[in-house]
Amino acid sequence: MSIRAAYRKLSGCVEAQKAGLSLPNAKTSARRTSARRKKGVDSRVAREPGIPLRRRDKLAGEWFAKLVALQARLRGPGGCPWDHEQTHASLRKFLIEETYEVLDAMDSGDRRKFASELGDVLLQVVFHGILAEESGDFRISDIIESVHTKMVRRHPHVFGAVKAKTSADVLKNWEQLKTEERAEEEEANGLRGTRTESVLAGVPRSLPAMLEAYQLTRRASNVGFDWENLGGILEKLDEERRELESETSARGAKPERLEEEVGDLLFVGVNVARFLGVDPEIALRAANRKFKERFEWMESAAKREGRRFADLPRERMEELWNGAKSRGREKPGGSKGREAGA
Repeated sequence: MSIRAAYRKLSGCVEAQKAGLSLPNAKTSARRTSARRKKGVDSRVAREPGIPLRRRDKLAGEWFAKLVALQARLRGPGGCPWDHEQTHASLRKFLIEETYEVLDAMDSGDRRKFASELGDVLLQVVFHGILAEESGDFRISDIIESVHTKMVRRHPHVFGAVKAKTSADVLKNWEQLKTEERAEEEEANGLRGTRTESVLAGVPRSLPAMLEAYQLTRRASNVGFDWENLGGILEKLDEERRELESETSARGAKPERLEEEVGDLLFVGVNVARFLGVDPEIALRAANRKFKERFEWMESAAKREGRRFADLPRERMEELWNGAKSRGREKPGGSKGREAGA
């Protein structure tokens, strides 16, 4: 269930969702702004040369301010009981859920749904920002200022004198800048020399394994550590396949060794996708959906024959599987190339 759906179940929240709510605690906000200025911190929105604010940007800013005010109202006195109970930890599952709903909407081709789901992700950012403001950790404006400053700093080929003729040059500069930023942060925190300055240091270990493998190899490739061509990766894939076959044919194969060899095989598979410019997570999600559709078609076909799919002999299952694949090729816009290896 999305947070938006949760809101709908709480009738007490309906009135609070009216547009145009004013920001609460305006006096407190003004005092904080004044204090920031006294400390030498300019709280005005930074305007970099060459980045004019257009009508579109101002309209987006107005609606963003309304969203911040709305969420603050829901958390405030007389607001929504469900919102009052939430913490950074309790919202984690919603952030993940909403991200996957964006991917589904993107695949659906429904523009309105896509925009709506992106809005749900934005709500998550605002919600975490409101919680951080309440605890005095940081403000929502700090979130925006941080990413704005970061994007300007990481595009010296646009806002500075650095030259970058290709996207590969941009990515290489990007990884180097991120490494330097981590080193500066460690030095500021008194951790200089206690951590690695590797370009891989910023890849979260909490990522799903496939995404972690993708990010690790992508960052390594950005600094030049990569295969020269697809053929080299496919040779490596075949090598890992042979090693797995050798391990499975050995007497007394140890589970940990099998796990290692399977992991190596999957890791190279991720590299194949990355080298071709394909996100392996997205590709696997599409393959999952394709398998699900084919399997459900086989079950329906068996039912039309008056039989349970599980009771069919293996030969008939194979026939139905080939029929499901042929059906997919006949669909408008289908591609035989996508069926390869399936």
